[in-house]
Amino acid sequence: MATRIKCRALTVLGVLALAAVAWAQSGTSFIEGTAVGQDGKPLVGAMVKIERTDVKGNYQVKTDKKGKWFHAGLPLGASFTIHLLVGDREVDAVQGIKTKMDGTSGIALQEKGASAAAAAPNESGRAMSAAEKAELDKKLKEREQAMAKNKALNDAFTAGMAALTAKQYDEAITQLTKGTELDATQHVVWAQLAAACVEGSASKTGADQAAMLNKGLEAYGKAIELKPDDPAYHNNYGLALARAKKIPEAQAELKKAAEIDPAGAGRYYYNLGALLVNSGQMDAAAEAFKKVIEVDPNYADAHYQYGIFLLSKASTDASGKVTPVPGTREEFLKYLELQPTGQFADAAKGMLASTESTVDTQYVSPEAAAAAAKKKAAKKK
Repeated sequence: MATRIKCRALTVLGVLALAAVAWAQSGTSFIEGTAVGQDGKPLVGAMVKIERTDVKGNYQVKTDKKGKWFHAGLPLGASFTIHLLVGDREVDAVQGIKTKMDGTSGIALQEKGASAAAAAPNESGRAMSAAEKAELDKKLKEREQAMAKNKALNDAFTAGMAALTAKQYDEAITQLTKGTELDATQHVVWAQLAAACVEGSASKTGADQAAMLNKGLEAYGKAIELKPDDPAYHNNYGLALARAKKIPEAQAELKKAAEIDPAGAGRYYYNLGALLVNSGQMDAAAEAFKKVIEVDPNYADAHYQYGIFLLSKASTDASGKVTPVPGTREEFLKYLELQPTGQFADAAKGMLASTESTVDTQYVSPEAAAAAAKKKAAKKK
């Protein structure tokens, strides 16, 4: 009688960890630096304007007697441009400053020469006419209104992000929706609103879930309309579309993300495959993992996941012998070549062993086995 080896049940495609949407960090931080004049000496009493660039927001601080300046309470992870003003003239600016957990220090500002237009004589000594005063009052009022609106937008965005980080999705949606109403041109607000809706929809059911998910899809569309060259937006939109089971549209968005960011193409397609696994769409997931391997042959986890899919297609003959489809073993071997001690290394070895074993296809019910044992014991008496 042939020896039959019982191999452990194969987990065809286990739940994968999906790449999380990149939330903005919550909390506050500070920015500090120094300012010097054209002569290299500390610039005293100059205005430093800290302009937020991811959403609208402005902060101001003056330099001290040593030319130093410091501003705390700034949103953590936000982006800024730092302007140095002497009087009403901007004399220097530094772009691309981002607040960090431990603060941002060492921002050096230096007064540059004034432009010819700025240096030209003015008529400040002459009394303003009624028309000039009215125009000035109008501009001041507009500036005050703009600053109030910017503060309201910043407050709504900060509150929305804090709620999103705490997974209080309904509150996050309320605050971020308010942000889009205050200024519909801020792509980052639309993107975070989309994230809140998509993540929040998971806790809903029926029509409520569909409505929230659709709102998220619309918000991603707005973000991409405003900033079409952001691969993360296309990636996250693609994953949201996959949740909505709009697979062709999801694949198109992931492809767009890969075109914009070729270096990250493997990650984008792997994200899609993971999401499809979690939603039970195995054949579509396998195509996504194949695409990962196509664009990045050294993406180890994709080889493992595709190998698992191929193993699910193995056949078992009457004797219980497992016959995997062509290419199955090669995928597991490739994974082990790339990641010999990786997270799936032991599982890959187990999968390889299972392809060389025989499955016991005979079934004996517990009741029948007990009856046979009892009968056998009676004969011995």
